[in-house]
Amino acid sequence: MSVVEPVVRIDNDEVRVSEYRFGPGDETGHHRHGYDYVVIPLTPGLLKLYGAGGETQAELAPGIAYFRKAGVEHNVINGGGAPLAFVEVELKDHPG
Repeated sequence: MSVVEPVVRIDNDEVRVSEYRFGPGDETGHHRHGYDYVVIPLTPGLLKLYGAGGETQAELAPGIAYFRKAGVEHNVINGGGAPLAFVEVELKDHPG
């Protein structure tokens, strides 16, 4: 298990676009989202999300995006047995 470092593809005054690639069991480490954001999965997979409310899970499907408001705090772990990847788009003009 290791901590994933995103590859930042775009970072300007309006948006930050980062690509995340996880091996099985890899994690982001606990973090807080300072902006509203959209996640676009590139691969299928299972995310385990650990936050203040305990553990939740999210099934990823390629191209099926989801949106979250700023302020989310969690650790994200690849809960499946295969590598997974997604792109995260942070909307900097919507701080939280």
